[in-house]
Amino acid sequence: MPSADAFSIFPSISPSYVLLFQFSSWYSIFSRHSINSTIIRPLSVEFREYLDADSVFVPEGSENTPVESSLSDDEDNLGNDDSDDDSEQKQYAFPELDQRIRDCITKYEAVFPKLNFSSPKDASWILPSSSPLKCTSPADVYMLLKSSDFVSHDLDENRVFEGCGYESNDASDYELELVLRKWYSVDRGREIRCFVRSNLLLGISQRDTNYYEFWNHEETQEKIVSAVRLFWEQNIKSRWVGQTDYTFDFLFTRDLSKGHILDFNPYMPKTDPLLFTYDDLRDLFQAAQLAHDTESTLPLIRPTLRVVDSPTHPLAAKNAPAHQHNMIPYEAAHLSDGRNIEEFADLWKQSVKGSVRSPSDIAD
Repeated sequence: MPSADAFSIFPSISPSYVLLFQFSSWYSIFSRHSINSTIIRPLSVEFREYLDADSVFVPEGSENTPVESSLSDDEDNLGNDDSDDDSEQKQYAFPELDQRIRDCITKYEAVFPKLNFSSPKDASWILPSSSPLKCTSPADVYMLLKSSDFVSHDLDENRVFEGCGYESNDASDYELELVLRKWYSVDRGREIRCFVRSNLLLGISQRDTNYYEFWNHEETQEKIVSAVRLFWEQNIKSRWVGQTDYTFDFLFTRDLSKGHILDFNPYMPKTDPLLFTYDDLRDLFQAAQLAHDTESTLPLIRPTLRVVDSPTHPLAAKNAPAHQHNMIPYEAAHLSDGRNIEEFADLWKQSVKGSVRSPSDIAD
């Protein structure tokens, strides 16, 4: 009989375990089954400083067409005469990085950026809703990253390795990377998250918690479970390197017969269990382990699928925008009064591109 510790909610974690999930660690192994991507590193100290800087502004030269300052010469002079004026912002320019981003845009036609672990999905409002997160210039990439709360996680090593002991020096190997992925118009209704514990595929969850009728057809559910299990067995299980506790996000093709790996995430509290709880997954893991103890060979476990089965499901998003609780940075609220989201996003973009001053200064 396994010990009680064998059925803990989470596996043990370390800095080396967390580093398995930064993009550069897994993409080279699974690139054939993922979205075309380019990893840019090393990144300069100045670029990291720029991402950490207050307010949202784009570096000089990062737009496809030059932008004239919204300030007149007289206004500039007035600002320089005021010794207490905090509006003088350090200006940044990254011509080499701009060129690498432009090269990727030429190669992929459009890109979607992320850092080592996190993507700026919470900042999708900053670009046109008809093509969310689609970047066609370095400025678009920078605006997404600067407008996102999610990517700030990757800038703080204490947050990256939260919950880990620092008994090893693995954390010192952490190096910020910019990832540019080929942009597609993705149907989020076909995304799932899968949970693997000790090399057992335990659960599959619909990732977008809106209600989709097709998810509730029995034939469709059987097809999805079979397709995921087959894909995992053939393409992931034997190729995953390191501790065998992880989650992976998967995007199905339209016919739901195959798909692409979107991301891997650690099996730990910071990864959203979506329609499961980690207690649920622990119970599934325990049942699978006990079944293994009573069989001479490892049984073929059928992973549990959970979907939003009704428009009134308690976890259903009810068609609300994803990440709506942190879509707009606090400073941007000054610009939003009395405007719909399209008008606001356009005004916000103009304020960011037109001046290196913060939007709150412009609003005032």
